[in-house]
Amino acid sequence: MKLLEPLNINGMVIPNRTLVPAMVTRLSGEDGFVTPDITERYVRYAQGGIGLIVVEAMAVHTAKSGPLLRIGEDKFIAGHRDMVKQVHEASDSKIVPQIIHFMKVARSGWRQTIDSLSVADIDQIIEQFGDAAARARDAGYDGVELHSAHAYTLSSFLSRLNPRRDEYDGRTLEGRLRMIGKVMENVRRKVGNDWPVGVRFLADECIKDGYTADEAKRIALRMAQLGMDYISLSIGGKFEDAVYTEGEPLYPYTGYSGDRCMPGAWYPPLTNAANVAGIKSFLVEHGFETPVVCAGKISTPDEAEKILIDGGADIIGMARQHLADPDWITKVAEARPDDIVTCIWCNVCKQLDEKFKEVHCFLWPKHARQAPPDLPGDGPSWGEDGAAFAVTLRDDGAAELKWNRAAGDVEGYDIYRAEENGETSCMEAVKGARYVDKTVLGGISYVYYVRAFNSSGHPSPPSNIVDFAPPVPEFGSAAGGVTENA
Repeated sequence: MKLLEPLNINGMVIPNRTLVPAMVTRLSGEDGFVTPDITERYVRYAQGGIGLIVVEAMAVHTAKSGPLLRIGEDKFIAGHRDMVKQVHEASDSKIVPQIIHFMKVARSGWRQTIDSLSVADIDQIIEQFGDAAARARDAGYDGVELHSAHAYTLSSFLSRLNPRRDEYDGRTLEGRLRMIGKVMENVRRKVGNDWPVGVRFLADECIKDGYTADEAKRIALRMAQLGMDYISLSIGGKFEDAVYTEGEPLYPYTGYSGDRCMPGAWYPPLTNAANVAGIKSFLVEHGFETPVVCAGKISTPDEAEKILIDGGADIIGMARQHLADPDWITKVAEARPDDIVTCIWCNVCKQLDEKFKEVHCFLWPKHARQAPPDLPGDGPSWGEDGAAFAVTLRDDGAAELKWNRAAGDVEGYDIYRAEENGETSCMEAVKGARYVDKTVLGGISYVYYVRAFNSSGHPSPPSNIVDFAPPVPEFGSAAGGVTENA
């Protein structure tokens, strides 16, 4: 299985092809120091066996940054060194920090833009990236990732909306690429060539007049030419289309580009995979084998394996899925896919980040600050009366699913559905014993069943199976039939 193969990235050998992208935890204090809770979060990922752990974005500069990590001064090194040590002791997972520069935002909706930066300011930012990377190496990290994605400073230079009219001129591709080139030169000069430096940037800005997938291929080519040791791709997450809430600073994941960055349940699986595959192919055509990370609503082992086998990427990035279940790759390796706690793409984690609250997963046990351990044992069971799973057609055309609560340690229920005798997949996870499927269409046949799962993801046996065949409505009426299989 290609997912389980190691990969050598400039001397950093990751044990498998999984990666957890940088994901804000809000577990730091206002001072930006590493805390025990942050350390526990990343140790938990290592315990799960994730190949490469990318620590949440940490500021290279000294400005106050709220409850976010920082690495802009030497005083932060000790905390990072201790966290890295604990991660390395937990498993053979590798760990790198994502380093970032961002500009000011205000509760009035105002935000600073890159045309306000003087050449001296830019020169300082370039030095800060190099110095931060050197601190990361001193702290024992296995490499570093440059944050050139979403709404932040380096990404703003790459953007087609870059307003500058000097050597960083936004009207030419070379002008927009000049900043990342200078940053990379500074980083390499300070950390050497024998230590991995990766980059995360956008495969599509997903904003009006922003760059698209075609130009992203050329940006990726320049990243490879600069000697980036891996390329991690995201999409969107821009300020330009962010929805302003009065009295709150702009949050760049609220508009359409934000939806594309963290696609919710209404988006198809593998939302961004085609963009990434196009970039990977373009690099290969131009003679570069730079490892590429694909992310964006990937959750099942089959989905991940197919991307790798098809050559669409070299590494699979899963943020929300790894938050839901850090043991994902261990369960894959042990042939326990049914034990995986599957992300339901509810984006509660995103909403918590937006409100500056500690980020956790909706699927974790109530009040948990970290994912529960993968404990041995059986999953929940159905009681004497069984699941008594039933599906009925509502007057509004939706399908209402109900079942008995399972016995034992129950954290939730996975709902499985197949359409027209096709492949059965988990379509949703819920806490209670009821669900309304609003996506059914009259004239199509469906098959449903549910499984309860405990805090370690261990499932119950399947419930009874229900065949459901709503008819095509007549003049808007909704009437249907249900047959149940034991």
